[in-house]
Amino acid sequence: MSPASYLAAPPRVATANSSTAVTIPPMWNWLIYAALAAAGVAILAGLAFLGVRVLQAWRALKRLRRHTAKELVRLADAADRMADSMERASDTSRLDARLAHLRGTLAQFAILREAVDEATSFTALIPRK
Repeated sequence: MSPASYLAAPPRVATANSSTAVTIPPMWNWLIYAALAAAGVAILAGLAFLGVRVLQAWRALKRLRRHTAKELVRLADAADRMADSMERASDTSRLDARLAHLRGTLAQFAILREAVDEATSFTALIPRK
């Protein structure tokens, strides 16, 4: 046969042999449907679990932002209080005035002490009975 005769020949139709066809028994249909239903339930449960976790994460993020803002405000207030305390601690004008007054008082005390020492030294010269 020539190659052209293959192209001109009518197509051969294969006949299906129904005796060798495999069919699924009806018993297995419900098992397949049950497996599909179980897979669907598992997918829905997974999506529900994912939704719950996403909602929890969103609430945790909102809570974190709220508490972070509160803590930052508290930290700013503490910094302001510390700055006021540092300003009061570095203001030594009252301390300098008190220290000058104390030095004057100590000078007066030193003079009075010398006077007492001088007076008691003379009493040692006076005869006693």
